[in-house]
Amino acid sequence: MKKFVTIAGNIGVGKSTLVGLLSAKLGWEAFYEPVTQNPYLADFYRDMSTWAFHSQIFFLTHRLKAHHELSQCPTSVIQDRSVYEDAEVFARNLYLQGHIHPRDYQTYRGLYETVLRFLPPPDLVIYVRASVPTLLKRIALRGRDYERRIPPDYLASLNELYESWLSNFNLCPVLTVPGDDLDFVAHPGHLNLIIAKMQEKLTGKEEVVFNADEVARAAED
Repeated sequence: MKKFVTIAGNIGVGKSTLVGLLSAKLGWEAFYEPVTQNPYLADFYRDMSTWAFHSQIFFLTHRLKAHHELSQCPTSVIQDRSVYEDAEVFARNLYLQGHIHPRDYQTYRGLYETVLRFLPPPDLVIYVRASVPTLLKRIALRGRDYERRIPPDYLASLNELYESWLSNFNLCPVLTVPGDDLDFVAHPGHLNLIIAKMQEKLTGKEEVVFNADEVARAAED
């Protein structure tokens, strides 16, 4: 049966890498976040207050369109970052920090909430949770110049909003992956463990967790 899974998580947590690995392992189609296509992104990192609204509208427009197309796809798909994160985490954070004017934010929320009523939810959200030190380390490793200027407190505020969003999210099941403990690139066993837990969630099991013993054993596989 066709499945629609989306990978959620903060900047640098490894979403794109996980999408690629899961797609190759499962034979599902991968859909990636259009980081390099956003014409506002580099400007946004230089001057958030001027370019925040523009950048978020670009992401929201693209993600709403992609979500609709992926929900209609005849084969199973894995998406890099969900439309929900754009509004509930990134746009909200920029608004709370004063980078998006209240009037612009209300326009943004109105667009998001109206279109969302017509979108079917995915079958599963996989949330990769990681601490700020882990995020900073991975951001440095991938070497994008504009991301090196992201301050730690910005990442911390995003982490807080992720937790707040997911504590109230009920449109579909959520699988939380401990990103600090699992290295799905270095350890194939960790990737296999994520797939096993994902399948448990997709078959209807409500309580699915990663315990320390499982993670340790998987690292040896």
